Amino acid sequence: MYGERYERWRRLTEWPLTAGGSLFLLLYAINVLARPTGGVAIGVTALLVATWLFFFVDYVVRLVLAEQRRRWFVRHLLDLAVVVLPMFGTLEVIRYLMVFALIQRGTVSILRGRVIVYAAGTTALTVFVSALAVYDVERGSHGPIVTFGDAIWWACTTITSVGYGDYYPVTTTGRIVAIALMVGGIALIGVVTATIASWIIERVAASSPAPPVPAELVAQLRDEIAALRAERQADASAAPPSAAAARVVDPPA
Repeated sequence: MYGERYERWRRLTEWPLTAGGSLFLLLYAINVLARPTGGVAIGVTALLVATWLFFFVDYVVRLVLAEQRRRWFVRHLLDLAVVVLPMFGTLEVIRYLMVFALIQRGTVSILRGRVIVYAAGTTALTVFVSALAVYDVERGSHGPIVTFGDAIWWACTTITSVGYGDYYPVTTTGRIVAIALMVGGIALIGVVTATIASWIIERVAASSPAPPVPAELVAQLRDEIAALRAERQADASAAPPSAAAARVVDPPA
């Protein structure tokens, strides 16, 4: 879609980016749940920054290689947020967005035949990342979410549109994550529902044999084809001779 060099780069970096995103998620979980200190904290932060730089370089290279840059830019605004927001210090939001960028890239190669695995995996990952992000910013804010279990419960009730109201974010960043989870949950349910419906229709159509063509219809079509051939041959035989053959040469005087 965006040129041969772009596709070559995309295929080359597909697995490294997936591994980098998975590493980022692991480091993010360690940073939130284990709260490392000292040298471990410095190492985790350094790896997080290195992963962000990897995403940044990939974004710049793909933008340069894309033949339709304006179209590519509009379709990859989430990737732009991933590489731009850290410059403004919004690390809590960028961690959340980076994992969603990983999900978005991973769904490109998912086949509809694996829709159940995709739906379950994506939903579980979305709930887990949202809970991590909210727990990271809500703990210590004197709000109702004080443990990671509270954050998991909040994410489950939010993505399913249940919304009991017993747990809710009180910080600005937590509310931004909540909005993203609400919108993402609705979009995920819509995509999965449409994909399952399309898959079921295709399976039903493939399993149902095509209705047989009546013999009378086949005979009628054959007669019509034969009549058309005879009419065409009659027209060809009744056609006037060519102008060259029809010319009469006058005898010399």
